Amino acid sequence: MAQGFLQIGVFCAILIAFVPLLGGYMARVFSDERVFLTPVVAPVERGLYRVFGVDPERGQDWKAYARSLLIVSTLFVALLYLILRTQGLHPFNPQGFKSGTWDVSFNTATSFLTNTNWQYYGGETTLSYFSQMAGLAVQNFISAAVAIAVLVALIRGIAARHGDGTVGNFYKDVTRIVLYILVPLSVVATVVLVSQGAVQTLGGTVGGIARGPVASQEAIKLLGTNGGGFFNVNSAYPFENPTAFSNLFQMLIILAIPAALPFTYGRMVGSRRQGWTIFGTMFALFIVSVVVVYVAERHGTPAAHAAGLVGGNLEGKEQRFGIASSSLFTAITTVVSCGAVNTAFESLTGLGGLVPMTNLGYSESVFGGVGSGLYMMLLFVLLAVFIGGLMVGRTPEYLGKKIEPRDVKLVSVGALFTALIALVFTALAVGTKYGRPSVFASGPQGFSESFYAYLSQANNNGSAWAGYTGYVQPNAPGNVGAHGVTFADVMGGFAMLFGRYVPILAVLAVAGSLARKKVAPVGLGTMRTDTPTFGFLLVGVVVLIGALTFLPAFLLGPVVQSLTTHLF
Repeated sequence: MAQGFLQIGVFCAILIAFVPLLGGYMARVFSDERVFLTPVVAPVERGLYRVFGVDPERGQDWKAYARSLLIVSTLFVALLYLILRTQGLHPFNPQGFKSGTWDVSFNTATSFLTNTNWQYYGGETTLSYFSQMAGLAVQNFISAAVAIAVLVALIRGIAARHGDGTVGNFYKDVTRIVLYILVPLSVVATVVLVSQGAVQTLGGTVGGIARGPVASQEAIKLLGTNGGGFFNVNSAYPFENPTAFSNLFQMLIILAIPAALPFTYGRMVGSRRQGWTIFGTMFALFIVSVVVVYVAERHGTPAAHAAGLVGGNLEGKEQRFGIASSSLFTAITTVVSCGAVNTAFESLTGLGGLVPMTNLGYSESVFGGVGSGLYMMLLFVLLAVFIGGLMVGRTPEYLGKKIEPRDVKLVSVGALFTALIALVFTALAVGTKYGRPSVFASGPQGFSESFYAYLSQANNNGSAWAGYTGYVQPNAPGNVGAHGVTFADVMGGFAMLFGRYVPILAVLAVAGSLARKKVAPVGLGTMRTDTPTFGFLLVGVVVLIGALTFLPAFLLGPVVQSLTTHLF
């Protein structure tokens, strides 16, 4: 066990040393400062503005920003759905795959639009190379950039001192995020993965073994916290994750941008202590999840003990990585809205399986997705400020901005809506006959499959308890004779859409409200939000309002399973 904790400690040390540097770089990008890539990228940036008729200096209020975001999202989801529905006409389709069914295409299009990357199918048995590259990989860049842009708009609203209500220019923000951050990092990540043995070819299947342009999609899948693998078994497959070093590298790049953004935030609001406080809160909750899942998997299951088996739980784990790295990857991919996996969640112990559920229960605010994680945490920060203000009998203020009733209502909608979607959709799935065809297991395991499916999709994570089914391919590889489970596909698609865009609109409305406010001077009674004391308050708010919302569901699934010797 000591060796496992040493691996976890080394990983955390590398992460803490690296992310402040990346955070500082991104702050300069978002502030239009010159960076080392400017001589190369700026001409391309200006050319794109001219082609699309964008005036980058024209500011937008939150409504115009939201309108632009929704227009771009609608265009991209329509394009992706068209690509998926015309797969038989594609170039780069060496296996001659036809399109899947309309319902699984709808689920897939909404999944990649919303940065969820939920997959009811195996990529290597279902999609052409063109669908993977021009459809999914492109959307991985755009969905990540959109979420970061929303965060930047919120930061500008918090930091604004002029009170004109503008939060930036959506088209400019997305362009700069893609060109200055996502593309350069993806190129570097692709080269590293190829050097380790990740496959990158258009040569097609050889000897019945599927190949393809894997490394390039793997890079943005991880950096953009998208998570959808080229192969069905994701990062457990050697063609995606070949070595122990590539496994360490993948875990680092999953967390790189989400963990760096608090430092970006601190620089942009003019108080690095604010960034460190938020990072410390996230990191504390992350470490707890890592330790719990690692100890639980090392201990094994009651059923295994009753059968006379000793040692840790190795079922569903890639033996190359072992329990420590598998547990660390499990915690990372669920505190972050990535969903990439190198182990089977279906095979986790009851207590170990509770960890990813709890992480999703935080509404992806503990690091979370690129952009979305920090803007969700900032909603919890504003709730903590409101609660703290009530405790001391003062009007709540955050960085000089008064938090008024309308702001609190918007914050509450953004922070709690995903929980509502997850619980309501789970109730429909387990309480009606329409959810039954998707469930494989029985008892608490079967409930966990259904609950986790909608919890993951509503929070735009994309990881799964693998037994939950939405697409059946009797003649795989290929889609001939395949059929979707329409209820699971359509309900999941709407869970992802509502879970993505309702919080985004609430966040942008909060950004617009804060951007119009004048800054109040700091007084003796002003509650500081850059101290360890506030960090403890913030942890309490996240746990009580986030995770404990799901306590009854946790009890019905993983908690019950951790207390029984039965196999399900």
